[in-house]
Amino acid sequence: MSIDVSRLDIEVTDGAAWRRTMSVTIPADIVSSERKKIAKTLSKRVNIPGFRAGKVPASVIEKRFGQSLDREMVDRVIGDAYKEALAARELQPISEGEVEKVDFESEQDLKFEISFDVEPTFDISRLSGYSVERPAAAVTDEDLDQVFERLRGQQGTWEPTEEGHPEAGDLVSLTATQLADDEPEGEPKEYDLNLGQGDAIEDVEAAVYTLNVGDEGDFEVTFPEDFANEERRGLTQNIRLKLRARKIRKLPELDDEFAKSVGDFENLEALTTRVREDLQKEAEQQSEQGVRSQLLDAILQANPFDVPVSMVNRYIDSVLGNSGVDAKDERMAGIREQFAAEAERAVRRILVIEHVAETKELKATEDDLDERIEEIAKTNDTSAAEVYGRFQKSGRLEQMEREITEKKVFDYLKAESEITDAK
Repeated sequence: MSIDVSRLDIEVTDGAAWRRTMSVTIPADIVSSERKKIAKTLSKRVNIPGFRAGKVPASVIEKRFGQSLDREMVDRVIGDAYKEALAARELQPISEGEVEKVDFESEQDLKFEISFDVEPTFDISRLSGYSVERPAAAVTDEDLDQVFERLRGQQGTWEPTEEGHPEAGDLVSLTATQLADDEPEGEPKEYDLNLGQGDAIEDVEAAVYTLNVGDEGDFEVTFPEDFANEERRGLTQNIRLKLRARKIRKLPELDDEFAKSVGDFENLEALTTRVREDLQKEAEQQSEQGVRSQLLDAILQANPFDVPVSMVNRYIDSVLGNSGVDAKDERMAGIREQFAAEAERAVRRILVIEHVAETKELKATEDDLDERIEEIAKTNDTSAAEVYGRFQKSGRLEQMEREITEKKVFDYLKAESEITDAK
């Protein structure tokens, strides 16, 4: 079906945050004509006892399928009219159209309203003249100690012990039995817990800390209000716990042998040097990210603009991995609501970067990509063709393009503002 758009009455109303509402009126004769076409097609394919195929009277079709004909006709003419109206008004929605009102009566004009978001357009009048302090990129001995402790933990071994009460970080084996009037209710269940890691509710861990290996005790525990099982939230229950076993983590000495076990390091000094270099690189990246964040915040404050709700929702979906939240899922709906402000800010940042890249002609070029691929190939002692093939197969070329574009954008923005180092 193709509707003559010149016969449509079209009105577009601008809403907040790039929302558009289109009101369309379709003349009654177009509606009636389309309905007759659908009825004719239906009469050719239905089989009704007493009538030959394709010879079912229109009155019979109307009596049996009248409401279905109306629904199909309304859906079809609205879809076609919407498509033609968008083209006529040169509108390109970035969200699915949401039909909000349909006014249809037999032999009358069909009217409907449909709302959608459009791509935001905006000008940024000020990109320069900002003052930003670059965060310090210092690496401390405490930073080194944290890395070494993590490495030692990865190389550690579990050793059983029966001495003393359990402590955070220990691995324990328990038997838990629910109680009713101080008598066992149900079968005992066995658990292995890494204490202090959130494997059990707080009251259970507190009880375990009071036991020695082989001890058994009765305890009253209360499930927290954010417990995964909603039926148990706030519930108080009596349980019997028995500590069957306890293991403690034995960490290796921080020496040359440890360094060799971690990787290709000659001694502890070599490992320390590598760790410090990696931490310094990470600190510098975080410092650079701090500069970028401050610049974008300053630009957004000086150049405010609205963003479509649909773009914010898509960003939330991409982060939370949940594109269709059940209305009854209050927990997820609450998380989305809490995240909405940050998501809106992130969308604005993305749009600013894209705007600067476009208006200042800073998008990554083929030459930029080739140069980056050559650098990666040289670093990894391989060919550029191999790197290109690997990145293309994994879908990382687009990511590389974005990274190059962002670097060019921020190099430009930094050159236009004053960047000082934190003291």
